[in-house]
This record gives sequence, structure tokens and C-alpha cells, in this order.
Amino acid sequence: MDAQRLKDSFDHVAGQGDQVALFFYSDLFVRNPHLRDMFPIGMSGQRDKLLRALGHIVSQVDDLPALVPFLQQLGRDHRRFGIVAEHYPHVGASLLATLRHFCGPSWTDDVEGDWNAAYSLVAKVMLEAADENALTSPAWWNGQVVGVERRRFDISVLRVQPDRPLPYRPGQSVALEVPSRLRHWRYYSMANAPRPDHTVDFHVRLVDGGPVSPVLVRGIDTGDRVRMGAPVGTLTLDEASGRDVLLVAGSTGLAPLKAILEQISRRTAPPRVQLFFGARTRDGLYDLEDLTKLAGEFRWLTVVPTVSDEPGGHGFSALLQSGLQPGLQTGDGDVEHGNLSDVVARHGPWDGHDAYVCGPSAMVGHTVEQLVRLGLARDRIRLETFADAQR
Repeated sequence: MDAQRLKDSFDHVAGQGDQVALFFYSDLFVRNPHLRDMFPIGMSGQRDKLLRALGHIVSQVDDLPALVPFLQQLGRDHRRFGIVAEHYPHVGASLLATLRHFCGPSWTDDVEGDWNAAYSLVAKVMLEAADENALTSPAWWNGQVVGVERRRFDISVLRVQPDRPLPYRPGQSVALEVPSRLRHWRYYSMANAPRPDHTVDFHVRLVDGGPVSPVLVRGIDTGDRVRMGAPVGTLTLDEASGRDVLLVAGSTGLAPLKAILEQISRRTAPPRVQLFFGARTRDGLYDLEDLTKLAGEFRWLTVVPTVSDEPGGHGFSALLQSGLQPGLQTGDGDVEHGNLSDVVARHGPWDGHDAYVCGPSAMVGHTVEQLVRLGLARDRIRLETFADAQR
């Protein structure tokens, strides 16, 4: 298999845009109409995912140590869609037909051999991972909503009771599916460390145009059912580290960091923790009341609420750092003002900390840049972004 030749042919095909995925799925469903019900009715998001996944695979085809873990996770994830071994040859045939069509005269026997070899490797790794995972884990968990708190018109906190224990590490996420949006799976992070009763909390923000988040925020109620995929993600606490901890959360990116905070609180000797919680406006600080209570309870915790789109001074964090318990403030001096990454930077230096960052991709990127600029080693920064994952 010639990795460069493979990359060159994919670059040529990817330049054709949306037509590539449209052709692929049309070919797949014409050849195999029984597969259509495995996919959502609206396919635009699915087409985007196909090209992103293919691009990622091709970009790392000559770096197997980096590619294999991605493929293994992809194989485990596909279990929740009902994908089994017999489906892989159908997908491979339609993929080759699509590549042949868009490559045109540049399609040769050598290029076809490259793609056959690449797809065989991909299918082998994914299937092996799926089979191994099936020995210890269900394809999904059924859950019942046992609590709903609508914090704002566009943010809800849900509590779900799984039908069996869901083994996860604080900071991880699961894909959620609701009955009214079948086959639309969207990732949400658990907002708590594992509990004896196995319930899990999710912080959900409505995203305009999303097929799932409007249902979870506005349409779901206690007693409703959801399905949850297997836990994924690496935004998890470094248990071996003795360093202090910096948590930076934008909007509902707070969820996994709150789970990590709860995990830290169970230690006999917790490190000092500073949590920066940012939103555009005060109203967006939907969980500030609970965070304020935690800051009053745990002397090792400092909470710094931040808003970016309202003018004003700052001072709330100073009250918390002084050991006072201000409760939920409502005056002009209760929050820091400015972009979250800038507020974090001016509270530095952070070189003696481990950092965990979660939120909108732009915020996460800017925060990482600031932390690295201030001397924090990149390998001590763990991050998670949400763009279209939460919709």
C-alpha cells in the first residue's frame, strides 16, 4: 500500500465536496436497501461525519500507532448502530465505487489495490475491537429520566437512571439517543462522579437546528426513556499527579469538569483547585448557585465566574479566595469580565498546575494558547471541545 498515493487520490476526491458522501450513501442504499433503516431520516449530518472520518483515517494511514486507537473506538461506537461483520463488505464495495467514480481517469489498478488494502485494515481493526468490546459491554444502556431541571429557556439538567451500572470515569461522555430522534446520537458528558445508585446527570444546552438538543432541553420529562452508548473520552483526572488543578469551563462544558471536581472532593487530601466558569452573560452561569455552595464547603476550592458580553469590574473570586462565603451574588462586582481565556491568563501563572479545559472549540483553543504562552507544558493540559457533538 502506497500511503502517499492513497492520500493524493483522497485529496482529489474530497475536493468534490458534498457530492462524494451523497454518491456513497445513494450507492449503498440502492445495493442494500435493508441498510437504510439503520441511518437517520435526515442524512446531512451523517454525510459530514463520513468525510471527516475518511479524512482522519487517510491522514494517519502511515502512522498506525496513532490510527489504530481511533479505529478501535470507531468499531466499538458502531455497535450501537447495529453494525455487524456482514455489513462491512457492503460498505467497502460502495466506498470503492464512490472513489472510482470521482477519481475518473486517475483511478488505476494500483490505486484500487491501495484502497482495498486500506479498507481491509480498517475493517479488521474495527471488527476486532467491536468483538472484544461485546464480551464485556452491551451495545447501549437503556435509561429512564428521573429528574429534569430547566435552568434557562435553553439549558436543562437531566438525571437519568440506567438499567444497569454504567462504568465510566469522571470527565467522560456518552452518546445519547431519544425515541423521537431515532439514530441521531449526540455526545454529552456526565456531570457527576459515579454514585451508589448509578444515576447520571447531563447538562444540555439547546443548539439551533440540532435534532436532539431541543428535545432534551424542552421536550423531555420524568419517566421518558433514552439510550446511552459506551463511555468515551480522555478528559480524565491524572490520579498520579500531586499538582494543583485548574479547571476551565465554558457554558455546559462545565459538566465533565464538575464530575472531576466531585472526584477530587472524595480524596483525603485534595489539591488546591481553581474553577473558572464562563458564559456570555450572567444568566448563562446556570450552575453558579451550586458552585457557590461548593466553594463555601471546600476550603481548597476557588470558583471564578466570568462573563464576556457584559461590562463591569470584578471581585467575586477575591471573596472566595479570602475564605468568605458570599452566596450567590447579584451586584456589579460579583463576576470577572472579559473573554474566559484572558481572565484565566491574568490569574496565572499556572506552570505548577494540571489544566482541564472544556467548552466551545474557539474558547478551548484560545485558553490552551494562553496557558502554553504562560509556561504550562502542553502535555499537562487535557481538553474537550463541543461543536456539533451536542446537538
